[in-house]
Amino acid sequence: MSQAPAPSELSGATAALARSPVFGVLGETALARLAAAGTITDLPVGAMLAQKGDAGDCAWLILRGEIEVRALSAGGRQTRLAVLSAGDVAGEMSAIDGGERSADMAATRHTRLLRLSRAALLDALADNPQAAVALVVLLSTRIRALDDEMEARQVLDLGGRLARALMQQATPEGLVSVTQGALAHLIGASREKVNRKLGDWVRDGIVRVEPGGVRIASAPRLEALAAQAWSR
Repeated sequence: MSQAPAPSELSGATAALARSPVFGVLGETALARLAAAGTITDLPVGAMLAQKGDAGDCAWLILRGEIEVRALSAGGRQTRLAVLSAGDVAGEMSAIDGGERSADMAATRHTRLLRLSRAALLDALADNPQAAVALVVLLSTRIRALDDEMEARQVLDLGGRLARALMQQATPEGLVSVTQGALAHLIGASREKVNRKLGDWVRDGIVRVEPGGVRIASAPRLEALAAQAWSR
């Protein structure tokens, strides 16, 4: 359910817009107007923000939490396309062209968003060409990332995809704090296959499985596995 931002939330919503790579180029007046035109949406873990085929009548600015963008693979398995977090814009492509949503979006954490109607978004972009350019750059970056991901899924074997995912998700300390099920979901494989591959790598001293997730024990060896998979 959406609701207008409370007066105490307007300043926070305006500040969040100002930090956005897209809307941060707007002036103070335009930011305040866009925030006031928005509505607040709260989603519990697992709730759908939008489904493929829905009308593209708005975009969302994520204030806190996390949204997973996903689609069904040819085999019927859900595949993660992207993960969006605080400060990211979701649903902008359909909001711009008014077309249907091209993928499902769901909250993987308790998430709060600022919903921006298509009319308000288009008005802001029409009045501020710099914001329109910033949005085009954002879309181009996401398309490039998606192209890279799809190429990896076609070229890399399970080990290569898993090595790549671990390196992308790891903290500077080498911890990947996601479940094995989430890793399987991320690379488009079964949990059982991911579990077996991690077991092989644990025995080889490449990773360790800890209560908080998977820790990379040998980053050079993991990077070599990914590089070897690309070179085949």
